[in-house]
Amino acid sequence: MNVAVIGGGSWGTTLADLLAGKGENVTLWVREMELLAQIKSTGENGWYMPGVKLSPNLQVSLDLEQACAGKDLFVMAVPSQFTRGKLGDMRDFLPKNPAIVCASKGMELDTGKTMSEVCEDVMGGRKHRFAVLSGPSFAYETIRRMPTAISLGCKDKDLAREIQQAFATDSFRVYTNKDVRGVELGGAVKNIIAIAAGVSDELGFGANGRAALITRGLAEMARLGAKLGADPKTFTGLSGLGDLVLTCTGDLSRNRQVGRRLAKGQKLMDILTEMRTVAEGVKTTQAVHTLAARLKVDLPITAQVHAVLFEDKDPGQAVRDLMARSLRDE
Repeated sequence: MNVAVIGGGSWGTTLADLLAGKGENVTLWVREMELLAQIKSTGENGWYMPGVKLSPNLQVSLDLEQACAGKDLFVMAVPSQFTRGKLGDMRDFLPKNPAIVCASKGMELDTGKTMSEVCEDVMGGRKHRFAVLSGPSFAYETIRRMPTAISLGCKDKDLAREIQQAFATDSFRVYTNKDVRGVELGGAVKNIIAIAAGVSDELGFGANGRAALITRGLAEMARLGAKLGADPKTFTGLSGLGDLVLTCTGDLSRNRQVGRRLAKGQKLMDILTEMRTVAEGVKTTQAVHTLAARLKVDLPITAQVHAVLFEDKDPGQAVRDLMARSLRDE
């Protein structure tokens, strides 16, 4: 399979290395000259994956058109807020009916759209095939070939099987799911709940509090999904509950770390400035909060995370306000 992976961050590098290690023809596009030089000279992505030798079969390019030339599968691994722009840059030299796989987990801030909707906008009616890769997967573990299982959302059964076979290894298991919308929403909303879980953990609210956030966070995810036509069963799977548990409990979760640092009293801009990688949950919180208001969907955890991030609300008070809500049936 001929694959272009767009984005040289931790997840893009991991997916490109996985495919190249299987013998696929893969080119990884990176935007930084320094990173390109480093990978070519050392065989490592020292910015995002230090200490990991990448497959010698992996090609790396700074030229977007060159990276896409002769390819038929395009894996978008840039942060979600940059997907529209980068896909727009690629549009004119994509082949007929390209297969586009989105590997980022977020919703567009300005529009509240999922990545499949962004792709539809950019392609402007031009024929293409779309899939989304989501589920519990820290890049640090995946690239070290630790057991990982993810979900591939794709309505095209033939394409889903083709991508499933391309990515699957003895340590990386891919399950297909035709509910693209549900897979996308699970991957996006879980990052918001992970910020809340980080706040709760840092404040010492214990396992009880974390379990409550995970469970009620799943309810918010399903509530929004129902409004947008997703299959409720999707949220009990890898891209829903699975990813939610991982990001709310794992120390490698960037969004959970944002929550922990907020609870320590650090300012959001200082936290984001110091992070090399992107915490998707920050801008996704804005997008989902706005979308929920427009759709009249009650998302209380999301609302409190939004207040902490953007309204300077005290994190401890936000958790207490969640506990003080009016009593109701589950």
